[in-house]
Amino acid sequence: MPALITLTLNPALDLATSTDRVAPTHKLRCSPAQRFAGGGGINVARVLHRLKADVQAWALAGGAAGTQVRQLLAEEGVATTIQPIAGDTRENFSVVESSTGQEFRFVLPGPTLQAAEWQACLEALAALPHAPRWLIASGSLPPGVPPDFYARLAPLARARGTRLVVDSSGLPLAAALQAGVALVKPSLRELREVLQQPLASATDWCAAAQALVHAGQAKIVALSVGDQGAVLATREGVWQAPALHVPAATGTTGAGDCFLAALVWALDRGDAPAEALRWGVAAGAAALLAPGTALAQAADMQRLVHSVPAPVAFTAPS
Repeated sequence: MPALITLTLNPALDLATSTDRVAPTHKLRCSPAQRFAGGGGINVARVLHRLKADVQAWALAGGAAGTQVRQLLAEEGVATTIQPIAGDTRENFSVVESSTGQEFRFVLPGPTLQAAEWQACLEALAALPHAPRWLIASGSLPPGVPPDFYARLAPLARARGTRLVVDSSGLPLAAALQAGVALVKPSLRELREVLQQPLASATDWCAAAQALVHAGQAKIVALSVGDQGAVLATREGVWQAPALHVPAATGTTGAGDCFLAALVWALDRGDAPAEALRWGVAAGAAALLAPGTALAQAADMQRLVHSVPAPVAFTAPS
């Protein structure tokens, strides 16, 4: 079995294009569409594969778009386990307005899963003959899946000695934190929503991440704060790293997934938390160099990591 498994319950066929100006009513002439296999866990698996990690992408997919997602992953050489579903995998659409550089992202909810479909996924993971070191559950939950699905993974992972990573938002994120996970990666907006706190300053961000660790809700908290960088909290301490400012190709699609992939890759190979945070920041920046959800390339990550300043340790105010 692979050392790392990513799980995507709501994958997508991502289409990316551009037009000079986005305006209502008029026909908008677009550039040729690019197609990518997408969804949080799939994006993470694609980047881990580029870093030569021993990874397999698990996903629930169906219909023509699901078939194309499978084909695109095969073309990249990403090992996959696809559980077929009755519904059609969603298609997401992003448009870059060339005149301004703004990106418009249209994200569909995905097919409604039957209870037997998502339950079969849990059963398959529980029945693996050899448990992975990491299980990375990332992305939104499609309709029909209970919001505590990721939380249900927590006891399964703990029983097998697998470190569960959750990257989601809203109720699924809150439920996972209540169950306790190895690593969680919220954005600042997502953490504000879950905690119902303004988290207005860097001190607030660090303190909130540290509090989740001390409460046993996550052993590691990786908090992304956009163009202000990222925070990493563990039992050993809390570190802040600034963002790398690079010329963005089209937008920020997939940057968080790239950050998470490189962070877990570095932690898995034994890097210290602060060094793993540098790799995450470098990967997030590298994602901005690629169009659509082409995601970070290994060469760019390896080049940019040397430009990430050493993360600064946070000391809670007395």
